Amino acid sequence: MASGDGMIAAKYAATILHSAPDAVVLADANGTVRSWNVGAEELFGYTTADAVGSSLTTLIVPKRHQEKHDAGYAAVMNGGASKYGRRDYLRVPAVKKDGSKIAIEFSLQTLTNDDGKPVASLAMMRDASQSSNTIRKLRARIAELEKAL
Repeated sequence: MASGDGMIAAKYAATILHSAPDAVVLADANGTVRSWNVGAEELFGYTTADAVGSSLTTLIVPKRHQEKHDAGYAAVMNGGASKYGRRDYLRVPAVKKDGSKIAIEFSLQTLTNDDGKPVASLAMMRDASQSSNTIRKLRARIAELEKAL
């Protein structure tokens, strides 16, 4: 590989992550947003300028879940393993800038330093509201049918 190829690949990778349709969010060990892509802007309504430097918890986590989120995030950043990575998605409630609630699915990759200490997380998130609503309706219909038996 030519010496400039690595820089070109890095530039393309950054462009792909920035323009990805899913929300791609990088947060440091304290949960402060360090990178926020176009997908995150579209999903949550915050511009990159609004989000970078802010707490991920206060931006998108519903108030009633913030304490649990912070405890889980701190555990992962203190070396605990997240069970949501690579192909495992967790469905959770989230809040948009306008205050509306949505369901999201996310996976989490922990980024480590050379010593293996977690220093940041990379979350890939997508809107799961439609599928959550469909599941809720199906469960209600199943409950109706079971009562009718």
